Amino acid sequence: MNLSEIIDGLNNEQSQSVTLNDAQSALILAGAGSGKTRVLTHRIAYLVTQKNLHIDAILAVTFTNKAANEMRERLNVLLRRPIRSMWVGTFHGLAHRLLRTHPAEANLRPQFQILDQQDQYRIIKRLMKENQMDESKFPVRKVQWFINQQKDEGIRPNDIEVGYNFFIKKSLEIFKLYEAHCNANDLIDFAELLVRSYELLKNNPVLLTHYQTRFAHILVDEFQDTNTMQYKWIKLLFDGNNKVFCVGDDDQSIYGWRGAKIENITKLETDFAPIQTIRLEQNYRSTGNILNASNALIANNSNRMGKSLWTDAGDGELIDLYEARTETDEADFVISTIQKHLDNGASANECAILYRSNAQSRGFEERLIKYNIPYIIYGGLRFFERAEIKDALCYLRLMETTADNVAFERVVNFPTRGIGAATVEKIRGFARENQTNLFQAATNIASTLPTRAANALVAFTQLIEQMQDDTKHLDLSEKVAHLIKASGLITHYSNDKTDKAGSKTANLEELIAAARQYNHEEDNDMSETLGFISLASLDSSGNTNAPPTQNVQLMTIHSAKGLEFPYVFLTGMEEDLFPSRQSKDEPHLMDEERRLCYVGMTRAMKKLSLSFAIKRFLHGQSIYAHPSRFLSEIPSKYLNQIKQKYGATSKNYQKDDSFNQDIAPQANGELSIGRTVKHAKFGFGTVLNFEGNGDSARVQIKFKTAGTKWLISTYANLEFV
Repeated sequence: MNLSEIIDGLNNEQSQSVTLNDAQSALILAGAGSGKTRVLTHRIAYLVTQKNLHIDAILAVTFTNKAANEMRERLNVLLRRPIRSMWVGTFHGLAHRLLRTHPAEANLRPQFQILDQQDQYRIIKRLMKENQMDESKFPVRKVQWFINQQKDEGIRPNDIEVGYNFFIKKSLEIFKLYEAHCNANDLIDFAELLVRSYELLKNNPVLLTHYQTRFAHILVDEFQDTNTMQYKWIKLLFDGNNKVFCVGDDDQSIYGWRGAKIENITKLETDFAPIQTIRLEQNYRSTGNILNASNALIANNSNRMGKSLWTDAGDGELIDLYEARTETDEADFVISTIQKHLDNGASANECAILYRSNAQSRGFEERLIKYNIPYIIYGGLRFFERAEIKDALCYLRLMETTADNVAFERVVNFPTRGIGAATVEKIRGFARENQTNLFQAATNIASTLPTRAANALVAFTQLIEQMQDDTKHLDLSEKVAHLIKASGLITHYSNDKTDKAGSKTANLEELIAAARQYNHEEDNDMSETLGFISLASLDSSGNTNAPPTQNVQLMTIHSAKGLEFPYVFLTGMEEDLFPSRQSKDEPHLMDEERRLCYVGMTRAMKKLSLSFAIKRFLHGQSIYAHPSRFLSEIPSKYLNQIKQKYGATSKNYQKDDSFNQDIAPQANGELSIGRTVKHAKFGFGTVLNFEGNGDSARVQIKFKTAGTKWLISTYANLEFV
């Protein structure tokens, strides 16, 4: 492969990034839709073919398994050969590979197991129950979040200072118990993968030097989304002799709530100096009007690294801006517009409805059903998170090692075989007292139990041992097929009356297919079965499912990152909803909300529609809202303000470059819902409702300080504001 083939079709900035001197580190500020994945893959191809770098000398880090797989596929095509040995994957996947390669140095057994979020939750919940920790005061999810937050910062229990915070004190107690439990049972949760692999390298200088020398080039995608531990992990592998090539966009940093640190991308220029910054600003996704409006919006954030997206594809259509009376009115407008797109030849999967909160989806779903338009909620349960799949995998885990306590607890009485909670508690007690695993404890105590429980327990342990024996010479897919039948899972789910569509049995069949397609060559440092189990556990840590075809896509704006659609509807553009109420008093949170809006807008390829409602029923109450401040930050020349039968009011918008944020009708001496009024005693308020006629007519007003009151209209003496 020659140089002209590598840079063919790249623009000047992309080509400059790809062919950067191999003795140079770089930060590629890649705007939305600017072709960053292409730059990453072509950079690797350049290093391998033009600089004669061995593929094993490159470490490529992505944020999703989907991105890692896409990179592998593109490189296979570019290099015209498979790249199975290359270290390319997510932070968690690569950390897992390190630990599997050096388990002893990480104080782990080779057969250590990965805990997913559900397994972690169950362990924490049981530890809290055993230690009489009141869940009503200390919710399990909150304690789980506390533990993971500490690990994302690289903080161990002994490093935490409690002070006077009682929640931290009690959570720390569980953290210590949880860590002891995981260490005793060789369990690694997702956050622990990063911490343990970091400590593995930091505490073993010879090993660290080996990998610093091996990885001459470290490439990192979506660098703006790195958390503290991920940043430290990359910085540890960097020794000044190897080079980093980081691709990211500070304007798309939207995961601060889960630990991402936007300041990481700004620290690159000092921590990895000398480093060259290249901006990719040409957009290949959206029209000029969408990009210009997005640029104007994001310019309101301070402390940006600075860039402005542009396209040579033309201005395209203006952005529709729709004011709705209610969320029902908004849904009618959105779905009727989608129907017009479908009537004009668009496919359903080309349309996406985005919202800030999942609670907003209901109204859109109702109308999509009414008009018989197929849709899907994007970001639901992933395949490997589904209950029936986890059940099957736990049997597979026990067949691989009977010391897997988490797997034992999940399937010891599933399908039901007469082993109750009291029996399981006795097994736990024996295991604790004798420092053994649950499977061995079950074998030892069976003879001490009542006949029925004893027979059931013996039958279970013999079932696992028999399946181990029956499958020891089978390949992976045959092993999975055997356990699904022998365990009774296929019979159980076939008789499940709640699964009328048979999706659960179909998913079990799909698991067999997944095992058949598993490529063990990429994980050949562990057994085929253990590699498949690890793949399943790591895949369940991802964010979303791949979207099915031929369905309108409904999703939160967070879920939409990395996706693109010809027709995008960005809904619920109201103060306290988007931006969220929690962000109003925190400038850094408001900046992130604006970045989130920017991400939502730049998902659109051909047509973007923005909408807001004057009145919205949300979380059990009617809320009167003002248009989002983000609308006022978009110059009106890029907007098509729709006034049709759906319109909430007849009021005119300002025609200059600012958007009128007052949603009340023009002052005309008449009361109307949403009208701001002033009362001599109660002060300012908003009209919510009316009832009655003539002298008996009443008006309901929500006052800012006095609460909601019903007043007789004739005697209220209201002033119109």
